[in-house]
Amino acid sequence: MKKGKKLYEGKAKIIYATQDKDLVIQYFKDDATAFNNQKKTTIDGKGVLNNRISEHILSNLSQIGIKNHLVKRLNMREQIVKLVEIIPIEFIVRNVATGSLTKRLGIEDGTVLKEPLIEYCLKDDKLGDPLIAEEHIYAFEWANKKEIEKVKKMILRINDFMIGMFRGIGIKLIDFKLEFGRLKVNGKNEIILADEISPDTCRLWDSITDKKLDKDRFRKDLGDLIPAYTEVAKRLGILHEQSNVSAVNVTQLSSVKKKSR
Repeated sequence: MKKGKKLYEGKAKIIYATQDKDLVIQYFKDDATAFNNQKKTTIDGKGVLNNRISEHILSNLSQIGIKNHLVKRLNMREQIVKLVEIIPIEFIVRNVATGSLTKRLGIEDGTVLKEPLIEYCLKDDKLGDPLIAEEHIYAFEWANKKEIEKVKKMILRINDFMIGMFRGIGIKLIDFKLEFGRLKVNGKNEIILADEISPDTCRLWDSITDKKLDKDRFRKDLGDLIPAYTEVAKRLGILHEQSNVSAVNVTQLSSVKKKSR
């Protein structure tokens, strides 16, 4: 599929038009950012791993009936995805208290929550993606009640599936971020899962050691991201497929150096 003009560039991905008005190409960058872009660098190979991990997870979610924007992976860094109207809300799903939640509420880090906690943030980098209440969503018409109720049902199903998937490979799913979009189907809006699911958007801890296998390694200067992301991909059974990692050697990924911008 031919890549057209750039439609959007975010912190981790670029969206390009194609000859099909309903499909776009999503390119995974090597950029790593934290604290609302206050901390940033480039890490060779990160985009390749996130592309492959996200494809694997979204494909598995499709198999259990979770509709999402993924059509197929094109190559090491690109996917064809459906063009959707993104709902301007980041849905944060928490199973264990850590990060900003513990700072805001004084909760002990690592506290296991009795039920999944869903939080809402307005998707606006200039404002720092502020935490909002569900009432804000309706008051400012970012989404309606029917849409949010559907999203919440999907979130709980996604969470249940991903907890089990990661538990089976010795990883605890601590929390993660989801985004959803509207897709026109027969003239009506359908809500589907969009964006990516990867170690960039999830907190993943080793089940035995609590070692961080996610972007907190960059946020908290815990060491290189690439070995951790590679470990997640290996446990998911991805990296044994040589055709899918062609030019990216696992050994090279493990020793890659960060290049500061």
